Amino acid sequence: MAAPAAVLAVKAALVAATDQRARTAVLSVVAAVLTPFILIIVVLLCTLSGTANHNNAAVDLTFHGGYLSSEMPAEYRMYIEKMRESFSDLDEVLTEINDMCEDGGVDDYRVKAIFYALFFGADQPRMSDEDYRTFADCFVTYAERQDEDGNSYTVAVPITNLEIIYSNLESVLNRVITPEDKSNAQRIYTQAKYGSAGGGEGGNGLPPGIAMGDGSFKALMEEATKYIGWPYVWGGSSPSTSFDCSGYVCWVYTQSGVYNLPRTTAQGIFDQCSVVSREEAKPGDLIFFTGTYASGSPVSHIGIYVGKNQMLHCGNPIGYANIDSAYWSSHFYAMGRLPG
Repeated sequence: MAAPAAVLAVKAALVAATDQRARTAVLSVVAAVLTPFILIIVVLLCTLSGTANHNNAAVDLTFHGGYLSSEMPAEYRMYIEKMRESFSDLDEVLTEINDMCEDGGVDDYRVKAIFYALFFGADQPRMSDEDYRTFADCFVTYAERQDEDGNSYTVAVPITNLEIIYSNLESVLNRVITPEDKSNAQRIYTQAKYGSAGGGEGGNGLPPGIAMGDGSFKALMEEATKYIGWPYVWGGSSPSTSFDCSGYVCWVYTQSGVYNLPRTTAQGIFDQCSVVSREEAKPGDLIFFTGTYASGSPVSHIGIYVGKNQMLHCGNPIGYANIDSAYWSSHFYAMGRLPG
């Protein structure tokens, strides 16, 4: 390669230069020879460190509009423009589908986040109106109903189970949707709907609470958010098997270095915690539930509290949930804090 050859030539010249004037001249040549390579390295490092910022900016600009700065890489500008066009087409289809819904409509953020995760960039296909409809139809089922006069009509029923949605998409797209695809889609969904995915205060991808000052909450969330979108698997305790609720928490706390938590049950984790009130709870504490299934112990489910009345937990799939929702509030047991 050119760079090693240039370095060897410089070394040889320095050895040959015996007086100060000669060395000064050689060093001038060194600067001229090596500067291009140094600049290339600096540019590469800056590009790598800025990738996440470009990704987050692309999500925000695609979902929420805004001026496309000339400082943004040209390929990102092109991808964003293409994705905006696709979103416009999806909006038309979703309006038609939602007009057929009787009990709430399809979450358009969810549809667009998955579309973005699958197609942003070079893989974004050219799609017809029919293709967009086929894609959107993966998020609903259709049912026949009758009005008071006995006339039949069709309603769209939104699908809430993400695994069913992904199975539908795999069938119509004829491709495997990987855990990474699902994790990216969840991150994009969170950022687009709630703001500040993978960053912001606390790095939890939600309207943030007050993060732990020593950086442990950030480390915890960096590990925890890797698995967003992964399925619930009873007894699962590692990425090789996926997780159940307690397996997920044990893995995340241990692997992040925040707290060594060998595999145990939700009740076993609760038994290691000090109980804290809702008012005292901080991001990084744990939240426990009871009666979510026929368990032999009081605690049957666990999640990681991330602030703003939200938790990250291994539901089906792993993702965020509002602990003030009717279901979770009815099963709330306690907030807990691990030692140290």
